[in-house]
Amino acid sequence: GGLLDDARREKIYSAEQYLKSPEQMHKLFADLPELVENSIEISKRCNVHFELHKKNYLPNFPVPEGLTIAQFFAQESQRGMDKHLANSNLDKKIYNDRLKFELDVIIQMDFPGYFLIVADFIRWSKENGIPVGPGRGSGAGSLVAYVLGITNVDPIKHELLFERFLNPERVSMPDFDIDFCTDRRDEVIEYVANKYGSEKVSQIITYGTMAAKGVVRDVGRVLGHPYGFSDKISKLIPNELKITLSKALGPTKDGGSDDLRVRYDAEEAVTELINLSKKLEGVVRNVSTHAGGVVIAPSKISDFCPVYKASETDGVVSQFDKDDVEAVGLVKFDFLGLSNLTVIDKAIKMIDAKGLSDNPIDLDSLSLDDKKVFELLQRCDTTGIFQLESEGMRSYLKRLKADSFEDIVAMLALYRPGPLDAGMVDDYINVKHGAKVKYPHKMLEDILKPTNGVFLYQEQVMKSAQVMAGYSLGGADLLRRAMGKKIDKEMQKQRSVFVKGAEKNNIDKEKADEIFDLIDKFSGYGFNKSHSVAYAYISYQTAWLKAHFPAAFMASVLSGVMDDTDRVAFTVSESEGMGLIVNGPNVCESDFEFSTKNKNTLVYGLGAIKGVGEALVNVLVEERKANGVYKSLFDFCQRIERRSLNKRAIEALIYSGSFDCFGIERASLLKTYPYAVRQAEQKQSDHSNGQSSLFFEIDDHEEYELNYLESPGLTFKEKLHLEKNVMGYYFYSHPTDEFDNDIKYVGARLPRNIVYRNNKEVKVLAMVSELRYRSTRGGGQMVSLTIEDSKKKLNAVIFSKVLPSVSEHLLVDNVVIFSGKITKDYRDEWQLVVDKIQEIEELKVRYAKI
Repeated sequence: GGLLDDARREKIYSAEQYLKSPEQMHKLFADLPELVENSIEISKRCNVHFELHKKNYLPNFPVPEGLTIAQFFAQESQRGMDKHLANSNLDKKIYNDRLKFELDVIIQMDFPGYFLIVADFIRWSKENGIPVGPGRGSGAGSLVAYVLGITNVDPIKHELLFERFLNPERVSMPDFDIDFCTDRRDEVIEYVANKYGSEKVSQIITYGTMAAKGVVRDVGRVLGHPYGFSDKISKLIPNELKITLSKALGPTKDGGSDDLRVRYDAEEAVTELINLSKKLEGVVRNVSTHAGGVVIAPSKISDFCPVYKASETDGVVSQFDKDDVEAVGLVKFDFLGLSNLTVIDKAIKMIDAKGLSDNPIDLDSLSLDDKKVFELLQRCDTTGIFQLESEGMRSYLKRLKADSFEDIVAMLALYRPGPLDAGMVDDYINVKHGAKVKYPHKMLEDILKPTNGVFLYQEQVMKSAQVMAGYSLGGADLLRRAMGKKIDKEMQKQRSVFVKGAEKNNIDKEKADEIFDLIDKFSGYGFNKSHSVAYAYISYQTAWLKAHFPAAFMASVLSGVMDDTDRVAFTVSESEGMGLIVNGPNVCESDFEFSTKNKNTLVYGLGAIKGVGEALVNVLVEERKANGVYKSLFDFCQRIERRSLNKRAIEALIYSGSFDCFGIERASLLKTYPYAVRQAEQKQSDHSNGQSSLFFEIDDHEEYELNYLESPGLTFKEKLHLEKNVMGYYFYSHPTDEFDNDIKYVGARLPRNIVYRNNKEVKVLAMVSELRYRSTRGGGQMVSLTIEDSKKKLNAVIFSKVLPSVSEHLLVDNVVIFSGKITKDYRDEWQLVVDKIQEIEELKVRYAKI
């Protein structure tokens, strides 16, 4: 640097000039040629060569001395197999033959180390009480994975195919995606880092790019346009997956937007905005860490790929994304967090702690034909049940009347856009309830019978090719992949193989072509049965816990959604609808999370109250466990250190009713607590200074007078308002409760008491809980709203003709009387079409005059 004068520096900094005319650098540094030569040498050393898709680099898994990794792998697998077959009536030959076949394929492909690594960290997780999922993806089709403890799904019992996971005719890395308890997933990653060396383990980077809508907003911001301008342009881009700006400007028939194209052609500002945005579209905008991907290398990660560290506090991640990591040969493991496993774990621990079960619960040994489980599913009581709780799923479950585990497996595979649009769900349900099933060919009857004649699983596509055309299962998997990619040349090749194979089974060409087309059509809808079976186990386990231990299960579900007020309110309502009692928050019995008092009673979690932190609750609970329940507000303040308390927390506890157990009005508590806190501070100060009362033998609580200050009581509305501020919704009472005695006098009903019949005229007393204004095609406005009482919500709509006459009443939390007609909306759900709104007091006066 010291050798360069200012003129030279200026020229060096002009990169553009150097790139256009490199010979100028030679002229500029004619007296120092070594600078140019060294620069060339450095550039040569910056060249790195990668061999892509050539070799996989697995970490070294330790095996006992004297054994190869393949021998140890086979030995461990056989040991697990023998344990599974012991004391069972299973056909040992079928299981051992399948095990031998899988072991041969895995060893031939040189993947024993991969299986052993996964089995090891799953074993460690289970030994340390970390919940692990039963399996996920095609890996559940492997018997070796089952006997090594990687999955809990017996693939032979459920007719799952190993070739869907590892195809001996197409070498590719196995890919186990493992679900762990959300709260403790990081512990497993830490174990792996400690075992193999932190420098050999890293998570994987992900790159966020500037997509069409986002890049328009970003460029608009930099150009100085008002946010509203850029936002409106962005919203003209069609909501389509992977939409590009070029496509958005194209013809409507190709997915373009006429409105965007018109403004692009007519407005200079829009033209400039879009043109600049097109240049930046697809450019990397930010980086983050892959949700669950972890790389384990044989040596330092940096020996195989560049690494990235965002800050001193962040961990190291690979600078290659998940596809590039695999391309250079590193092996990716997916450590995924599944909150339902956390719910299951908490529920079982709660059941054990409260002694609600006579025997320890072992979910892996549950019978799959429990009557209570299917009764629960048939009445659609599926809140909290894994993948079965959406409104759409409930509507199908109501029609299905599930009575077998296979029904659950099928519904998880069917409830997707493709099968829904193709009517496959309707076919499955109709045949279950008596409709005649028509098979494409008698040879496919055994394959399609379990799914009521519907081509539902990818494994059925593979088996069909095997049975009808003599494919090996490996070849059938190649057929399935070809059908998925729809490459014309490959499809013609596969059609020829299929038709020739079918001819050997006396199936003529025309029929074979017809069946090939049918299989091709449904292969696009086919789902991986291995994945569906594995996840159906979680659905079944959550349903079993809810059916047998409803309070503990619902308390666990509530603990998992404490940060989402709407979910808490809904789940509390559902729990009460099940006949369970939900006790309000209480400093004398509540924990941080929701808990159970007995088999029918839940206790509200203090952590669900806004303003009450986990640190305070932990102190509160530990003190209560050590020295008994709190006897008064004064006792509470004296026993909790001042540094753990603050004004906001105490007021939140009062507003939420957490001190109601002391039998003192909340208004009095609000006025008294500053006095109680000062007393407590004085006492704690006395103790810390070594002073004690002359009456030290008298109970501590009596050293100060328990003098609650009188205060005018809170009104009903004030009490509810303060309660909602900290709980997020109305828990104890509802604003409509104030008018219980007035309903019969004004001729109205609450939403829960309406007789729902199409076009029925009704008058409803309810509170406005949500408002959504929308523009109409004619340029006017309409309103969609939600109205409710303490038990039921009802959708309502006010059209533009009525809106001006009722708009003054449309305030959230306002309780009024709605008049209108009950009808079905586009979702086939009940709604109220409002034609009139009246204030309750107005009606009371009118009826009083009558």
